[in-house]
Amino acid sequence: MGQAQSTRIAGEAGLLRQAWAVLQPPSVSALYGLLGARPFTGRGMWLNLGHWRDARSIDQACPALAQLVGEAAGLGPADTVVDVGFGFADQDMLWAERFAPQRIIGLNITPLHVRLARARVRRRGLADRIDLREGSATAMPLPDACCDVVTAVECAFHFDTRADFLAEAMRVLRPGGRIVLADIIPAAPAGGALRRRWQSASWRALARALSVPRANADTRDAYAARFAAVGFEGVSVEPIGDEVFPGFHQALREDEAFFARLPASARLAYRPLLRIEAGDVYAGLDYVLAFARKPG
Repeated sequence: MGQAQSTRIAGEAGLLRQAWAVLQPPSVSALYGLLGARPFTGRGMWLNLGHWRDARSIDQACPALAQLVGEAAGLGPADTVVDVGFGFADQDMLWAERFAPQRIIGLNITPLHVRLARARVRRRGLADRIDLREGSATAMPLPDACCDVVTAVECAFHFDTRADFLAEAMRVLRPGGRIVLADIIPAAPAGGALRRRWQSASWRALARALSVPRANADTRDAYAARFAAVGFEGVSVEPIGDEVFPGFHQALREDEAFFARLPASARLAYRPLLRIEAGDVYAGLDYVLAFARKPG
């Protein structure tokens, strides 16, 4: 590695530490409480990073990610779905209208989100098909074998722990049921020592900002093994970070209205990172689409 590259990486590491220092690690419930009713999007109230393969804006990318999860789960009219961490229920309304599952039960630990999402579902005329409840992913207030699909869109990294959530998902799924997660995990170490230190710093910054428990820091093989450990089969963990992180980062750089919708603390933390390429900002992160099935 040349001197210029080393200097650049050291400078970027300083910016990352600067951004990291701005954010204090709140509880997950407090974190989403701070977001209040501030969505990422101009339309709807989406709160995911988006799937950018065909999207050209955050308003297109967020529903595209929900569509991807719905397709991966094979949602259909015979299914009862348990959606954990539903945000403001945009994904549930999209699934109800595009895939027409029999019923969607949403669980969320943030009371404000539950109240607002229920009101939005009622206004959309979907309250008879979408049942939103306050409840934990790791202690679901649901009976055994009550659903056909469990989903978690960009939230399972919060769960304390993800392994406990997977055990609960196994419990509430009927035989042959499916689980699909859009999730963030640490990237496998790659490159030389300096690059690996940068990757580690990148992951620690995200883990601190988003209150990720240490027990959830599994890279891809260990992540897949978590599913198998509780009895899931047909486990697939597909990396899709190239279709998520660069588009999100570029949109924050170019779309001033989108950047302005971030909470003030997030804008303050992220602003210095706009000078860094997405491949470096997110070097320590792996975004995955995971699928598994309960033995039938």
